[in-house]
Amino acid sequence: MGTDTLRTDAADGAADRRREQRGWYFYDWACSVYSTSVLTVFLGPYLTSVAEAAADADGYVHPLGIPVRAGSFFAYSVSLSVIVAVLVMPLVGAAADRSGRKKPLLAAAAYTGAAATTCMFFLDGDRYLLGGLLLVVANAAQSVAMMLYNSYLPQIAPPEERDAVSSRGWAFGYAAGALVLVVNLILYTAHDSFGLSESAAVRVCLASAGLWWGAFALIPLRRLRDRRTPARGDGSAREATLPGFRQLAATVRDMRRRPLTLAFLLAYLVYNDGIQTVISQASVYGSEELGLGQSTLIVAVLLVQLLAVAGALALGRLARTYGAKRTILGSLVAWTVTLAAGYFLPAGEPVWFFALAAGIGLVLGGSQALSRSLFSHLVPPGKEAEYFSAYELSDRGMSWLGPLLFGLTYQLTGSYRDAIISLVAFFVIGFLLLARVPVRRAIGDAGNPIPERI
Repeated sequence: MGTDTLRTDAADGAADRRREQRGWYFYDWACSVYSTSVLTVFLGPYLTSVAEAAADADGYVHPLGIPVRAGSFFAYSVSLSVIVAVLVMPLVGAAADRSGRKKPLLAAAAYTGAAATTCMFFLDGDRYLLGGLLLVVANAAQSVAMMLYNSYLPQIAPPEERDAVSSRGWAFGYAAGALVLVVNLILYTAHDSFGLSESAAVRVCLASAGLWWGAFALIPLRRLRDRRTPARGDGSAREATLPGFRQLAATVRDMRRRPLTLAFLLAYLVYNDGIQTVISQASVYGSEELGLGQSTLIVAVLLVQLLAVAGALALGRLARTYGAKRTILGSLVAWTVTLAAGYFLPAGEPVWFFALAAGIGLVLGGSQALSRSLFSHLVPPGKEAEYFSAYELSDRGMSWLGPLLFGLTYQLTGSYRDAIISLVAFFVIGFLLLARVPVRRAIGDAGNPIPERI
C-alpha cells in the first residue's frame, strides 16, 4: 500500500511538472512576437521615419534639448532601454529570490511591456518622443520578464530534462514569431485592400504584437507557481535593496566564489555577442553588400524563424546523446562555417542569401536554448533570478563589441564582406573559452546534482 501511494504521488508530481512546463513554454510563445515583428522588422524603419518627419532642416530632432540625428534616434532609444534594464534587472532578480514571489513580478514586467507595445498604435505623425519612450519601456520590461522567465527553468525541470525543455521553449517562441510575422506581412503588403494606409498598417502590426503578448502571457501566469526560498544568512536580504549597479556588483562578487560559473558566463558573453551581431547586421549585409530588396530580406527573416524551430528541437535531441556542452561547441563550429560561406555570397542572387539564412536558422535557436539550459545547472539553488539577471545582461546588455567591430571593420576597409567575416573571431574565442570549462565540476561547485550526460 505504501509503495502504491509513493507511485501515485510520483505520477501526480510528474503530471504537475509537465503542466507547469507547458505553461512555461507559452511565455516564449507570447513575447517572441515582440522581438520578431516589432524590433526586427517594423519599429526601426517606422520610428526613424517618424523622427525624420519631426526633424529640423538639418535633419536633427531635439529630445530634452539634445540635438540627435533623426536616423540615430532608434539606436539611441535601444541603448537607453539597455541602461534601464541594467539598473532594474539585478534589483528585481534579487528581490524575486529573496521573496520567492517571481510570478507577480513576471506579470508586472510582462504587462508593462505588452501595454507599451500596444500603445505604439498611437505612434503617428511626428510623435517620435512617444515612440522612444514606449520603446524604452517595452524593451526594458521584456528584458526583466525574460530574466524572471528563464530563472524558472531549474525549478520546473530536473537536470536530465532541461535541455529538452529549454529547446522546446525556444521552438515555441520562434514558431509564434513566424506565425504572426506571416499575418503582419500579409496585412502590410495588402494594406490598401484592408482600407489602411501604409502607416496605419504598420501601427496595427506593432499594436497586435502587444495584444498577442498580453493575451498569451495569461497561460504561464496561470500555470507557473511561486516557490518560497529559505532565508539566507549571506547578506542577500540587505543586498536586494541596493541600486541596480551595486546589486549587479554584489551578484558578480558572489559568482567569483564560483569561478567556473563565471568562466561559462564569459564564454557565453563572447559567442552570444557574435550571434546577436549576425542577427542585427545580416539585413544590412544583404541590402548594402548584396543589393537585395526589402521583400527578400523579410522573407529571409521569416525563413530564419521557421528553421530555428526545427534547429532548436534538433539540437535539443543531439544534446541528449552528446551532452549540451559538446552540442554547443558543434553549433559554434557551424556558425563559423556559415559566416565563412557568407563572405563568398554573390551579389544580387537571393537564393544564396536564403541558403545563408537557413544555416543561421538551424543553429540559432539550438545554440541559445542549450546555453540557457547549461547555465541553469551552474546556478546555486535559491539564487536563480539573481544569476539569470547577470545572464540576461550578457544576452542583451553586453552585446556591443560585435556591432563595434563590424562598424570599425567597414569603416577601415569599406567592405561589408570584411565586416561580416570579422565576426568569426567571436565564435572562435567563445569556442576556446567554453571548451576550457569543466562543466561537471562547475555543476558540483554550484551545489547541484550532476546529470548523467552534460
